[in-house]
Amino acid sequence: MRLLIVEDDDIVADAVARVLAGEHWAATRAASAESALAALAAEEFDLAVVDVGLPGSDGLTLLRRLRGAGKTLPTLVLTARCTLADRVKALDLGADDFLGKPFEPAELAARCRALVRRAHGALDRVIKMRRMTVDLAGRRLQIDATDVELTAREWLVLECLVRRVGLIVSKERLLQAVSAPDQDASANAVEVHVSRLRAKLGCAATIRTLRGLGYRLEEPGPP
Repeated sequence: MRLLIVEDDDIVADAVARVLAGEHWAATRAASAESALAALAAEEFDLAVVDVGLPGSDGLTLLRRLRGAGKTLPTLVLTARCTLADRVKALDLGADDFLGKPFEPAELAARCRALVRRAHGALDRVIKMRRMTVDLAGRRLQIDATDVELTAREWLVLECLVRRVGLIVSKERLLQAVSAPDQDASANAVEVHVSRLRAKLGCAATIRTLRGLGYRLEEPGPP
């Protein structure tokens, strides 16, 4: 999962990154609203943690611009400004949740998990296709009621595709998914993992390559 931390305080940003690294998040840091917008234009994220007190445009202005542009990225506002009026304003501007500083690491992690569950229609649900069942929480794939073993990165590719069955997932999005927080995967790595996943899915589902666009998981038609 890809996390954008919009925070100008190095100590707080590092603390957030450390907490969520334990949840297998890969974090990108932006120290201002302007650098956050640049990061969002260049990369897809699953969640943003945004401080209010930023240099230049503040976090609420950033939030207003995101929502005004139609961006639905789940956003947690993390700030020392935690009066009722502050919370109401942030939520009215489109924040999905609000957490005051100082924060408890366990609560931050739990709130981030809840936001992603909500955004993805609950991570713990089971997605069923004609021959294939994918348990997102248990990371379990079954084809014709038989378990199929996947590597960690094959699972990450499948997870991205199965959440968007019938829709195009860009190669860049899959590359982000399979890249470790401290190590970038090569573009060829995506093709390798997709190829191996295709072999394991067999006729249960098709991963179609759309040249220049990405990949699409398709369910086979009725027999």
